[in-house]
Amino acid sequence: MMRDETDAKTLIDQMGGAAREAAAELAYAPPAQKEAALMAAADAVVARRAEILAANAEDLAFGRDKGLSPAMMDRLKLDESRIAGIVESLRAVAAQRDPVGEVIAEWDRTTGLHIQRVRTPLGVIGVIYESRPNVTADAGALCLKAGNAVILRGGSESFHSSRAIHACMVAGLKAAGLPEAAIQLVPTRDRAAVAEMLRAVGHIDVIVPRGGKGLVGLVQAEARVPVFAHLEGICHIYADGAADLEKARAVVLNAKTRRTGICGAMECLLIDRAFYARHGAVLVEDLRDAGVEMRVSADLAHIPGTVPAQPDDFGREFLDMICAATLVDGVDGAIAHIRRYGSNHTESILTEDDATAARFFERLDSAILMRNASTQFADGGEFGMGAEIGIATGKLHARGPVGAEQLTSFKYIVRGDGTIRA
Repeated sequence: MMRDETDAKTLIDQMGGAAREAAAELAYAPPAQKEAALMAAADAVVARRAEILAANAEDLAFGRDKGLSPAMMDRLKLDESRIAGIVESLRAVAAQRDPVGEVIAEWDRTTGLHIQRVRTPLGVIGVIYESRPNVTADAGALCLKAGNAVILRGGSESFHSSRAIHACMVAGLKAAGLPEAAIQLVPTRDRAAVAEMLRAVGHIDVIVPRGGKGLVGLVQAEARVPVFAHLEGICHIYADGAADLEKARAVVLNAKTRRTGICGAMECLLIDRAFYARHGAVLVEDLRDAGVEMRVSADLAHIPGTVPAQPDDFGREFLDMICAATLVDGVDGAIAHIRRYGSNHTESILTEDDATAARFFERLDSAILMRNASTQFADGGEFGMGAEIGIATGKLHARGPVGAEQLTSFKYIVRGDGTIRA
């Protein structure tokens, strides 16, 4: 622990200065060098997986002592399969097209000027996250791929796991001859470091929080640095009257139960009255039988094994084996409900009717809208980005899964030939 806020400020000032120097070098680092760093980091994770698992065991013990929920413990846990996923993500990001220097658009002017809009790194990114140790690798990889330096501040729960994974990222940087300060991890659990990151104007160009409502709300309220964030993943699935029953049953069950602790998990099921008239309570019963606590509106309260929903159960992110459900009057009823209770994260419609799907897509403005697909696909890796640094629900700069491309800005390159303005 640090002694006081002065120590925290000194630490972040030092890390920020080193990150700024590293970012200047990364801005022109060749794509092959960044790719080599990420491939070497992946190899290091493979070689050190026993160390990573041992570190994670310490974190799991800390989490149990702290009384973390089963869903939060699931987020924290690493095993051989999840370490393999980290390795796969690192190699996938390494293999992606490098976004830096890409010409987004170009045109000629009658004045003789040739103008290009070109992707450029953001600079230094601060990532503040809870529980999930894999964010250490995902965020580090994506920032590096986009030519940015990054300062990572993991949660107290994942302290040892994050340090072990971070060591692998640094090993990759060293192997490729890139500055070690390109990927830094705040070496303390002290929350004063978070406050200093949020105030680090001049050192950090953007903050990305990855965690629960409390963390993200704090960051958005206190940050003096721009923020990419979403407050909650209150994801809805709407079963339309024209839905295919078997598709609907498979999608709904997957969307809730595959992993309950991720932001793409379904938190509210909306059932069209026409669907209910045709198929009954099958979707609610499937979830109930799978062990989900179904908190239902009054018109579904007769279903055995359900509990009456309270007013605050709608518009709530459970991140657990709990789901709200209600009947709605067609697609417009679903749209009205989502507009009232949603968080602009991810919504899915289950229907075979093209016009109904088009209306759903047109009249909702969530960052991700789906048709006949599980909301668990709301993930940068599933979008082909290799990994993601989070899901942004704001409307400025980045929106939806934030991958390497979304971690760039752009500049204009203007070429003339002795051209002067009349």
